[in-house]
This record gives sequence, C-alpha cells and structure tokens, in this order.
Amino acid sequence: MCRLYAMHANEPTRVECGLVKAQNALMVQSQSDMQGYAHGHGWGVADYPDSLPMIEKQTWAAFHGEHFARKAARVYAKTVVAHVRRATVGGTSIENTHPFHHGKWIFAHNGTVPNFDQVRMKMLDHIDPLHRVEIMGTTDSEHVFRYLLSLFLHHPERGLLKTVQIGLRQVLAWSAEVDPTARVGLNIVLTDGDRLVGTRLNRSLVSLRRDHVFNCPICGKTHVHHDAQTSYRAVEIASEPVTKVDDWHQVPNETVYRVTDDYGLHIEAL
Repeated sequence: MCRLYAMHANEPTRVECGLVKAQNALMVQSQSDMQGYAHGHGWGVADYPDSLPMIEKQTWAAFHGEHFARKAARVYAKTVVAHVRRATVGGTSIENTHPFHHGKWIFAHNGTVPNFDQVRMKMLDHIDPLHRVEIMGTTDSEHVFRYLLSLFLHHPERGLLKTVQIGLRQVLAWSAEVDPTARVGLNIVLTDGDRLVGTRLNRSLVSLRRDHVFNCPICGKTHVHHDAQTSYRAVEIASEPVTKVDDWHQVPNETVYRVTDDYGLHIEAL
C-alpha cells in the first residue's frame, strides 16, 4: 500500500495545493487515506525544472515536520511525480523510497508483488546487467522499474506503452507460477519528463484533465504563469481524488495508459 500523484502539463505548473493544501492532498493521505491507512514510511517528490529530474526523498512521514510542504511549495514544472510509502516489500530506507530514477527516467509504484523473493529470482535473469548492478534497494518496485527499462533498452521500437504492457504481463505470469491465487497490485507511473505512461491493477486510481487556466478553489490563484499564445492543458493522476470540487474520473482496472499529445489519457487493457 502506498499513495502516488503525478501531473503532466504543457506549461510549468505549481502542484502545492494537490500535494499539501487540498482537502485530500497527498500529505493528508500520508497520515490517513480514504480507507484509514497511514503511509508514513517515507516520501519522495520528483520534478523536471530543466531536462533532468530533481528528486527529494526522506524516510519519515510526509506529515511530520515541514520538509514535504517546503519541497511542494518550490515545485514549478511541467512534469511531477510524488509518492508516500506504506512499506510492504523492503524496509524503511532511502534506497527503498520512491520515486526511483535512472537518467531522465522516474518511476513510482503503488501495490505489491506477492512472494517477491521467488518472483525476483525469475526477474533478475531478464534485467540487463546495466540495470541489475544499479539496483540499490530491496523493493519489488525498483526491480520492476529496472526490468521495464531493460525491455525498453533492448526493444525501443515497441514504444513505451507496449513495453510496459508486455513487461507487466510477464511479471503477472511469474507471480502466477509461484502462486496462481496471489493478487498482484501494480499501479505504476513511468516518465522521462516528456512522455508519461502508467497502469492500474488492483489499486484505486483516478485522473483529472484540465483544458484551461483556472483560479484554484483552494488557494484562490492560478497555478501557472500562463502564456496567452498557448492553450493550457494538463492531466493529473492520483491514487485518490485530492480535491472535492473537481471532476475526477476512475481509471479502469487492469489497464495501461499514456498521456496523449492533447493531454488526455489513451487507455488499453493490460
């Protein structure tokens, strides 16, 4: 169990309200989500102020102290991924804290691969040595990330969405070999700052599309220094709706998605 948030827009956008100030902001969810669970085993925020991501991670709860709020207040970018962790596989450490990164790539995961010690042995044989030697932690999430990057490294012609689709089908197959009754949770977000793809599998996930600049009902301000020559577009992805006034939509279960050029969601079956 974890909670994640992602935003992808065509203009730099502030996300402080979604992360901190909204009725069900990610910081609120870290203390108690809609099911009453706390997610206090670390937090991370990644954004792209330039071409490479800037990441801050801590091993304590987002609702403890001012560090998470201060980071959120500084973020002003086209692409943001944030995560609060409730540990299931791997202990509490910086190495096990999301988002994970490699070069321009950022990855976050909500869910669990059951019986991971056994699934891991099957997965490692298919992770390129370049990525295998860079695995720093013990989570199922980081291994899945490195496995997907290995697939994309060897078959970039498939495209990012198809790579994720093929890769996670294989993870499910390995899990079924170990225990056919195990329920795998694989909500992921994968981005290089320009492209953003993800999945929903057996965990809650919602999306929100914005097609105009608006005055935020939380802070009363716009979240973007708008270029009048541009039609503002953005999409937000979250484990739970972070606001009560916006029209959040459920992402269908057992699906993969990508953010399209017009900042909608293209969705296919996983």
